[in-house]
This record gives sequence, structure tokens and C-alpha cells, in this order.
Amino acid sequence: MNKETVIDLISKNVRLIRLERGYSQEKMATVLGISKKTLVQIEKERTSIGWTNAVVVCALFKDSQILKHILGEEPFEVIETLAHDGMNTPKVKTLGGKMFWNEIAKKGKFQVQQNVISQHFRSLDDSEYRWYSTFEEEDVMNRFHELTNE
Repeated sequence: MNKETVIDLISKNVRLIRLERGYSQEKMATVLGISKKTLVQIEKERTSIGWTNAVVVCALFKDSQILKHILGEEPFEVIETLAHDGMNTPKVKTLGGKMFWNEIAKKGKFQVQQNVISQHFRSLDDSEYRWYSTFEEEDVMNRFHELTNE
């Protein structure tokens, strides 16, 4: 997954996200900081939402079931990982990967998971804190080996 894919997915689903929240086009446009005319163009797929507003949607609608369906259990984690070309921020509590995640490796108190929707990887400890996140399998496995002292 890359920024363009996220922009496309959110653009195509912004109407559903708006309806899920029960917002009118006017209210949604105000929340996003765009004109109603621009929102209508996005909803009609005549233009895209753009990276900045894709980030805003993920931040402000992080509990959206639509977003979770298209980006996985933690949509904003996908945005952060893409924006920073990976995340190396220990002690960020996650939901633990009960849904949307496959376990790739486990040793001691650490595990590596891959999101089934976005395909990004992350390292978690046994208390469900994220230590590393990236779209590169080799990078997450290297970090995993560092964490497990291999």
C-alpha cells in the first residue's frame, strides 16, 4: 500500500464515511475544512481527496467501520507508517491484533504481525504495545531480531 492507494480508497469511500457519521455534505465539508463543492466533486469521483485530507479523515474518523474495512483495524497507523516511511516508536498501545492481523513470527515477549488489508508489518510486545511499523518485511524482521537479541 502507498499514499496514492490510500488517497484513492478514502476518496471512493468518503461518502460512506460521511453517511456512517450521519453528516450532511455541508457538515462534512466544514469538518474537513473544504468547500461543499469540493466534497461533492470528491464524492462523485471527479477529483481525489488528496493526502492532507486523507490524513484528516483518518484522524477525525478513526473509529469509522468503513475506514477499518478499507485500511484495517487501526487506520491512523497506516497513515503514520506511510507518512514516516515506517514507525519506530516504542510504547504505543495497540488493540492487539485480534482482527485484521496475521502473526508472522513470535519469540519471547515480541511478535511480528502483518495487516491483512494494508499489508504493513508491525512488532508488538506481549502487552500489545507497538515497537515498530513498516511496509518492508525485511526491516520489521531486522528490528524483531534486534528486539529479541538474535
